[in-house]
Amino acid sequence: MDKVSYTKTITAAQQRRTASQFNWGNIVAVLLPFPLMIFWFGASMVIYAMNRHHPAEKVGYYTQWAAYRFYFITGFLVVIGTLIPGGRESLWYYAYLWLGGIIIMLPWSFYDLRRIRRDDWQDVDFTVEEYVGSEDD
Repeated sequence: MDKVSYTKTITAAQQRRTASQFNWGNIVAVLLPFPLMIFWFGASMVIYAMNRHHPAEKVGYYTQWAAYRFYFITGFLVVIGTLIPGGRESLWYYAYLWLGGIIIMLPWSFYDLRRIRRDDWQDVDFTVEEYVGSEDD
């Protein structure tokens, strides 16, 4: 098997778009919590795993902070939600929790998206190494 190396470039626009993915997911999930919050909880783990160790360090930085916010909000809602008493009035408690999540998440996410848009992004080159050929050669 032969080892082949080549250089790939990640453009500034690609980095900016990738860095903002988690924030956009947070915004949609908090505005439409049922069922998107549950689905975004699972999908966010995939986005985090893909982007946290991105070749461009700033992408990982913005992804990490968006994840901190999302997991803080969801963890807080789960813990406080277990303390809500049953009955008809409980829907109001859940609505207040949801509103609190919106009040916390939206301004922070939009602020972060603004920071991402205004940040100075540069193209990043990195080397990819692959093995070509079959083991039978």
